[in-house]
Amino acid sequence: MGKKNLYSLAALAGVVLILPPIIGNPYYIGVLVFVGIYSLITIGLSLLIGYAGQISLGHAAFFGLGAYTSGILSTRFGLSPWLGVVAAVFLTCGVAFIIGFPVLKLKGHYLAMATLAFGEIIYIVFNQWAEYTGGPSGFGGIPNFSLGSISLESDTGYYYFVWGIVLLIIFLSLNLIHSRVGRALRAINEGELAAACMGVDISRYKLKIFVLSAFFAGLAGSLYAHFVTFISPGTFSVMFSIVLLTMVAIGGIANIWGAIMGAALLTVLPEYLRVFRDYDILIYGSVLLFIMIFLPDGLLIGIFHLFRRKENLP
Repeated sequence: MGKKNLYSLAALAGVVLILPPIIGNPYYIGVLVFVGIYSLITIGLSLLIGYAGQISLGHAAFFGLGAYTSGILSTRFGLSPWLGVVAAVFLTCGVAFIIGFPVLKLKGHYLAMATLAFGEIIYIVFNQWAEYTGGPSGFGGIPNFSLGSISLESDTGYYYFVWGIVLLIIFLSLNLIHSRVGRALRAINEGELAAACMGVDISRYKLKIFVLSAFFAGLAGSLYAHFVTFISPGTFSVMFSIVLLTMVAIGGIANIWGAIMGAALLTVLPEYLRVFRDYDILIYGSVLLFIMIFLPDGLLIGIFHLFRRKENLP
């Protein structure tokens, strides 16, 4: 990981540290918790799509698997939330491995349709397995995390907990990108035949990055469940997978920082547009359309080019 990324990570850590005292309002701190949770998923999607070139429309299912596994184990079976998170992550990775082994042999829109079908199947399971999932109505009573006698029930405490995990995941992801594995993933994205000729085990690397992105989504699901303490299938529908892809595309597909920016924009923007009432959806859509048309490489790259252009002006 280069110095620029290290400095950027340190700057983000500083911003994360000082934001709660500045904001003060618990509601908006809670919104930032969701930004952190969604950032975990978009980081994984950025690695999968932007670097390995493999599209997925089923990551809402992995998000849901993490949430339901951790939620069910901690409520129905009385398991510690911490052990529930571990079980959720292992289950999500296991399902991703089983699904990814045959699915990743597909390419292009066939791969997209296969992951879409997987997401729809998991969504149906959440709705139909009412004995454990609560069916369409969902279930609540999911306990919060606690560290000894310290509970993470407050929005501020959970904010620092979630963003501490996000910062760690960013650090690991940036190191992965700049490692031999990252170079292999970029080679696969550029051309699988050329990568194979250079000795890259394409199937193994694609499966590994697919499982890793599912790991991030499952972890995010567990964090989500123990924050909101209530889950229902509607949160994990295929439409949410599309929203996650939009977050990555808006921020910049092949850019970890862009994925975080996209998650932040699409989570925070609707909150500020509520004041426009009946016109909020129209404004929201217009903003997304503007970014996609005039900043096709993503919001982060577009802002970077804009500043460079200003610096070059006489």
